[in-house]
Amino acid sequence: MTLEEKINKDLVTAMKAKDDVSLRGIRAIKSAILLAKTDGSGNAIDEAREVQILQKLVKTRQESLDIYEKNNRPELAEKEREEIEVIKRYLPAMLEGADLEAALREIIAEVGAESAKDMGKVMGAANKQLAGKADGRAISDIVKQLLS
Repeated sequence: MTLEEKINKDLVTAMKAKDDVSLRGIRAIKSAILLAKTDGSGNAIDEAREVQILQKLVKTRQESLDIYEKNNRPELAEKEREEIEVIKRYLPAMLEGADLEAALREIIAEVGAESAKDMGKVMGAANKQLAGKADGRAISDIVKQLLS
């Protein structure tokens, strides 16, 4: 089942349950997919593109959440937090902690990186291999730590 099919099914379920939180998040995902389909690029939406769309949705909501918290707007921050949780349901499990570090150690060994000067090579390979599986900031932080 594609993400779009799953979203349509879950949208109906959320409507029947009158779950406003899920409806907001699911409608945002559906809208983003529709925009990607009709953007004029002619590119098909594969699984990697779906993950990219979802990650972008989470990232924009996280940025908004940070702004709302900084400006003392708890009611708006809560809405963003709820939507992030709904969108994250559709993302694959992310690599974190020891698993991410182990994967990055393998990539460093493959690339043959030895110092911080090789960070660009490592980041390029890591972003390619771990796209959609790990947060870019986490990848960067761990690579810096391992190469220093």
